[in-house]
Amino acid sequence: MNGTNHTDAIDRSSTSSRRRFLSVAAAGTLASIGGLGSVAAQSEPEIIRLGGEIAGWQGRAPDSIAGESNPTLQLEAGTTYRVVWENLDGMGHNFALLDGDGNVLERTEVMSEEGATQSIEFTAREAMAEYVCEPHITSMQGTISFSDGSGGGTATPTPTEDGESEPYIPSGASVRLETIVDGGLVAPVDFEVPPGTSSRRFIADRLGQVYLHTDDGLREEPYIDVSDRMAEVGGEKGLLGMAFHPEFQSNGRFFLRYSAPLIESAPDSYSHTEVLAEFRASDGSATVASFERRLLELPQPQDTHNAGAIAFGPDGYLYIGVGDGGGAHDNNPGHVEDWYERNEGGNGQDVRENLLGSILRIDVDGESEDKPYAIPDGNPLVGDPGLNEQFAWGFRNPWRMGFSDGRLFVADVGQNGFEEVSIVEKDKNYGWNVREGTHCFKPGPEGSRNPPEECPSQLPADVRGGERLIDPVVEYPHSYQGQGVGSAAIGGYVYENDAIESLGGKYVFGDFRKTAETETPTGSLLAATPTDEGLWELEELTIENTDSGTVGAYVLAIGRDNDGGLYVLTSAETSEGRTGAVHRIRPPQNAAQRTTATPNNGSAGNATAGNATPSNATVANTTEMAGSTTNATTANATATTNATPANATTSATPAATTVTETGGTAATTTGTTATERAGNETTAGGGNDSTGDAAGSSGSGPGFGVLAALSGLTIGAARLLSGRDD
Repeated sequence: MNGTNHTDAIDRSSTSSRRRFLSVAAAGTLASIGGLGSVAAQSEPEIIRLGGEIAGWQGRAPDSIAGESNPTLQLEAGTTYRVVWENLDGMGHNFALLDGDGNVLERTEVMSEEGATQSIEFTAREAMAEYVCEPHITSMQGTISFSDGSGGGTATPTPTEDGESEPYIPSGASVRLETIVDGGLVAPVDFEVPPGTSSRRFIADRLGQVYLHTDDGLREEPYIDVSDRMAEVGGEKGLLGMAFHPEFQSNGRFFLRYSAPLIESAPDSYSHTEVLAEFRASDGSATVASFERRLLELPQPQDTHNAGAIAFGPDGYLYIGVGDGGGAHDNNPGHVEDWYERNEGGNGQDVRENLLGSILRIDVDGESEDKPYAIPDGNPLVGDPGLNEQFAWGFRNPWRMGFSDGRLFVADVGQNGFEEVSIVEKDKNYGWNVREGTHCFKPGPEGSRNPPEECPSQLPADVRGGERLIDPVVEYPHSYQGQGVGSAAIGGYVYENDAIESLGGKYVFGDFRKTAETETPTGSLLAATPTDEGLWELEELTIENTDSGTVGAYVLAIGRDNDGGLYVLTSAETSEGRTGAVHRIRPPQNAAQRTTATPNNGSAGNATAGNATPSNATVANTTEMAGSTTNATTANATATTNATPANATTSATPAATTVTETGGTAATTTGTTATERAGNETTAGGGNDSTGDAAGSSGSGPGFGVLAALSGLTIGAARLLSGRDD
């Protein structure tokens, strides 16, 4: 996710929304705009100035909001305001005022010219609850508060009818996080342990490096560095996925998914090429892996919705998650027409013209015709109209996915309204962009905020036999009764380790962050319990050793070792830059230990953990798998994160042999090199869930967007690390 600044001047009068007040009041983050004239005395509109970028709105004027990210605007009802904002990153942004239910009250057009300014004038009224950039609504989102006219900025939350708003996802089991890597990374997006080993863990950093982690810590030199093969990191581009061949111990083969420059055969207007490439390690030592060949080259029209996860299934085939092509409002150039005429942007519903918006399946151990891989005989469209690589379709941005118990769990990042996780089976259609989760969807600026009341539940009879649109097993909204719930689902695994009894059999996954009311990242861990029918029951895990109870950083991915232990990959911004971290999810301490532990403040600099997406135990196997379920490595590249590293070197000092708990207030330190950072417990984060478009009209709603939000902040560091010039 790229971070770019848009300066926006917003004039609004709105009442405190229930959505924002409960959280904002608790966090104490209201930025009062004092000195505003009364309605009777006003002759000119009050001016609010903002900068706009994917990472968030940047306060400029009045002085009370200067320098704040996504500041709360303290307005007076009846007063006229003019918001003036500047586009800081050249991505597609607009300025919109919403009421407490998320309905648009006022909006501007999307503007994508870097350095250009735009203004909107309005009279504040109490229905106004928040201001947003619609293409990047999760990261560029601020609260509106109303004062009593005294300029004091006192905000009173509007309670629900019952007095106290209950969270959409109830609190669940307690866990704690242990930091196993706290330096040398910027934006870790994948964690893999090859079959047949327990002591060698591989971590992919979005900037293009894969590092080996052992019991002695993180190796300083990358196991392999593909940054010189990649397009410039930005939007949601980067090193996005990793998977080890099931026979890696004997053949040394592994596979990376990364963003490369545009191939010659692609349209000039396209952004880049998503590449799946094979590499081979001659032995187990670091820095001996070598490039073998490119298997897939997928031209991408935009620089968002790249997905990136790759995973071997129990059948020995490689599964590949591909996003729908991206762009603001999900209907930008690069999308083809499909059977559903009411909605533009049909890559997810098309299986003939491109491979976008789908889960693919290939056989990397064979070759066919002019392709360096074979097509499994059981792929659903072999012999029928459509592309043979297709396995399942109807996806927006399947950022992370993985196998548990032979079932393929795919977390699909939503637009403006809902996040979802599905158990994916062969020859099934998962609904995008006819539906977002279980809800009808309409592309365009309002996205799922004002969805149509009715939409099809299956295709016409003359289109692929009238196949049904499959509902997810997990779904949750971005906000509920004025409170943030989540922004981008980060897929995980069913918990199959005995260490944490309360998680046994539950699908553990993450969310990039709750809809932000504060500057502190609030990535969360969730668990879903299978039900006999319908959506699974959700709970939010309480992180025992952070004050906030959340991860305290941006969650990018969930990893798993060969013993079933789960890990959270995070990124966070410190005073000197962004750093990545890896944390193991551990059982809670006993009561005596809890009383002596110093709680973590949950801010950047604290170790944090990631989320895993839930899956349904009662749903049939997602893939027709041959053979027994093996510990196939699943490459979970998290959809988020371009973090701007403050480091000038790619090498990371080994993280020492000790594991640090995320209890106790860790010093928030980031050095100018990875070496200086090593040994500090830092949470990875710093990024917004929004996406940037190469064509300048980027924006894909909250989810991925995640990487885009982080990426704008990472560009400078990426250049330093890769040795590239501007």
